[in-house]
Amino acid sequence: MSHEVNAVIARAKGQPVELTSVLVPDPGPGEALVRVQACGVCHTDLHYREGGINDEFPFLLGHEAAGVVEDVGADVAGLAPGDFVILNWRAVCGDCRACRRGEPWYCFATHNASQKMTLADGTVLSAALGIGAFAERTLVAAGQCTKVDPAVAPEVAGLLGCGVMAGLGAALNTAAVRRGETVAVIGCGGVGDAAILGASFAGARTVIAVDVDDRKLDLAKQFGATHTVNSREVDAVEAIKDLTDGLGADVVIEAVGRPETYRQAFYARDLAGRVVLVGVPTPDMTIELPLIDVFGRGGVLKSSWYGDCLPSRDFPMLVDLHLQGRLPLDKFVSETIGLGDVEAAFDKMHRGEVLRSVVVL
Repeated sequence: MSHEVNAVIARAKGQPVELTSVLVPDPGPGEALVRVQACGVCHTDLHYREGGINDEFPFLLGHEAAGVVEDVGADVAGLAPGDFVILNWRAVCGDCRACRRGEPWYCFATHNASQKMTLADGTVLSAALGIGAFAERTLVAAGQCTKVDPAVAPEVAGLLGCGVMAGLGAALNTAAVRRGETVAVIGCGGVGDAAILGASFAGARTVIAVDVDDRKLDLAKQFGATHTVNSREVDAVEAIKDLTDGLGADVVIEAVGRPETYRQAFYARDLAGRVVLVGVPTPDMTIELPLIDVFGRGGVLKSSWYGDCLPSRDFPMLVDLHLQGRLPLDKFVSETIGLGDVEAAFDKMHRGEVLRSVVVL
């Protein structure tokens, strides 16, 4: 049996998204059917629409979501209808070499639902990050569902499914920011502001926000930025050094995903400092650095994939911190919208007017 639901798809590269009917199968073995309650509009969805991920159109967009389990298939344990869950795109396998060595956040064999969702005419849809949650219901692998306290608002909980988790995790997990360190974050969108919040939460004494938009820099202060730098007006590297006793920051997090901003991050860190790339580049981007500088400056150059999170560990903990009033995740929600407003939300994202538009169903 299939469920006919309203959903947002991208039919072709660069074309506006459309609201249409989609068929969602009943869950098979190891799968779960989830009634989506909220889904954030993430820049990765725009990457899909623009062909920046791959060309497997049509895409069923949306992946930063929370909702309620409606049904589960055979061989599913620990998950039942009625459970409130955050969807994740890293359903760890438990058996690959990363999982076996005790680092499941690097799982090399994450899995998705086996069955495919389709258009009414049978055309198979590619679900964004294996989720496809700009829809009234979606089908996922049961391991993509992480149970959390249902007291949290769905529009807040869903943000942990991607962007906010990516930024928080870049600071807390990948960079492992320590008390008293200095941190610079280049790019103050939703991911960058989450990295700022994570650095502040970890006890960084100086948190420098860098962007070209004064509106974003003002918002960054709400998440814990102690200093701001408009890199359109001044040299970002020199400004960061000036704010860190001429040394550079202990940690620089690049949340843009462009060669020029990565170069800034590389040179704005202190000797033996850490650079973390969490911004998502496009496949055509390349960077060239003097190898002697890579050698001579020492330190660590890392990328942060999904904030190196382990959903089963991190999602419930972060939700609890939010419900205790210690982690203001609600500040990331700029507006709530309907399914038919996703294209307009992309435009607002382009213009830098929102941190997160969240579809509420």
